[in-house]
Amino acid sequence: MSLSRGELLRKIVHMAVGLIAFSLRYLTVPQAAAMALGAVLFNLFLLPRLGGKRLWRAGEAASGRSLGIVFYPVAVLLLILLFHRRLEVAAAVWAILAFGDGMASLVGMTLGKAKLPWNGEKSWSGTLAYWLFGTLGAVVLLQWTAAGRYELAFALAVCALTAAVAALIESLPLGLDDNLRVPLIAGLLLLGLLLAHAGFATLTEPVALHRLGAGAAVNTGLGLAALAAGAVDLSGFLAGGLLGSGVWWFLGGRAFVLFAVFVLGGSLVTKLGYQRKAQRKLAQEKGGRRGARHALANTGTAFFCALFAATTPYPRLFGLAFAGALATALADTCGSEIGQLWGRRTFLITTLRPVPRGTNGAVSVEGTVAGILGSLVIAGLGAWAGLYAAWPGIGIIIIAAFLGTTLESLFGATLERRGLLDNEAINFLNTLVGAVLAFGLGYVWLAG
Repeated sequence: MSLSRGELLRKIVHMAVGLIAFSLRYLTVPQAAAMALGAVLFNLFLLPRLGGKRLWRAGEAASGRSLGIVFYPVAVLLLILLFHRRLEVAAAVWAILAFGDGMASLVGMTLGKAKLPWNGEKSWSGTLAYWLFGTLGAVVLLQWTAAGRYELAFALAVCALTAAVAALIESLPLGLDDNLRVPLIAGLLLLGLLLAHAGFATLTEPVALHRLGAGAAVNTGLGLAALAAGAVDLSGFLAGGLLGSGVWWFLGGRAFVLFAVFVLGGSLVTKLGYQRKAQRKLAQEKGGRRGARHALANTGTAFFCALFAATTPYPRLFGLAFAGALATALADTCGSEIGQLWGRRTFLITTLRPVPRGTNGAVSVEGTVAGILGSLVIAGLGAWAGLYAAWPGIGIIIIAAFLGTTLESLFGATLERRGLLDNEAINFLNTLVGAVLAFGLGYVWLAG
């Protein structure tokens, strides 16, 4: 796709608005939130009447609305509200959103001949531009907004990692507007990395490097066995091996057991009754083989929670979040697969009316019970691994996983059925919600 004059104007405005992020150094949180809310209302009601339709794409003009122009200030407002205690996080992620995304489009449409293998609408050059300019913008805004708080080398490293993850997320065809999916994930990641400021050195100590070597060896062996058994494809083998090795590196072999149980348990229930599910057109595609997208969607959150448990001053809270993410993922897999196989009656969660098995947002008693039992297994293993106290830690994990899978069903019944999210996006949000709820419930428990 070539760069049109309208798209060029759109991206220039997109990046120019990012310059307003420099004001966060001087604004109070209420002032910054009011500014962002004003931008939402302006873009929603006034901009189209003041010639703003020139910034719309062809498809948006045909539909009579441009959601992206509204989602952009909504994302900024959410960043300011969520990270009100650390506005430098909001400023840095705003920079990634503005300059990374803006330059990715300009470079990608101009030079992007080599397309990404997982998304034919995105190019390598555009993704590289996203990472490069997103990193530079984030470093400048982080250092500007929180002057003197972080060393330049550290700021560069964490911004580069955050921008890389943001670029990856932006490149995935997840069916959700970039202005919504990127900021929240990038903001949470950057906040965690900043909290881990003093803890990264522990990962280079001899004992930690020994754990890394052991984890790499074990994960390679398990991955090859899964590849031979048809449980994963090559991309799933590579992504799962990297994620699993990281978990062992950060938290050790006992915590890795939770990761392994999710992978093994999820594969087993997926293969269970596969022919029957295939006849009903309910079975996992590719013979049940899991790929990199599935691995990232279901265990990416747990990976970063493990990193933060090892490097931040909050190991118990992030330990709960780590187990909460995996428990929610296993509960969702068990609930879906068992419910499709043995669920007698399935109901749409939003109406409680009977619907066919496999309907997005459908739940069953059998699937719900299977999900709770799956989360109980992970919760118990987390206590055994020493990530948290058995009580109330196990209860917190079960509650977080149940609420996370319930919300996942709501997303499926609403957003996925309308094509706004795909299955992998739902799975990622599912685990993220489980982790956040476990962290939040743990914080309330410890504070009480």
